[in-house]
Amino acid sequence: MKGHNEHATQEKFSIHVVSDLLHKFSRWYELHREREMLASLSDEALKDIGVSRADVEHETVRPFWDDPMHK
Repeated sequence: MKGHNEHATQEKFSIHVVSDLLHKFSRWYELHREREMLASLSDEALKDIGVSRADVEHETVRPFWDDPMHK
């Protein structure tokens, strides 16, 4: 049965790796979309939320994988 347990453990590990990758890609896409939406806000809308155009520029030039919340 040792071989069976090793196979099951490897299968669970593989599923976990794939799941983690899918989550990471999903998060990167979410960051990309949020940064695009932030960049599309008007100066008036940015003022309402307390964000400057310079803050937006700083955020939008960050690479998609740069996740400030480390999710």
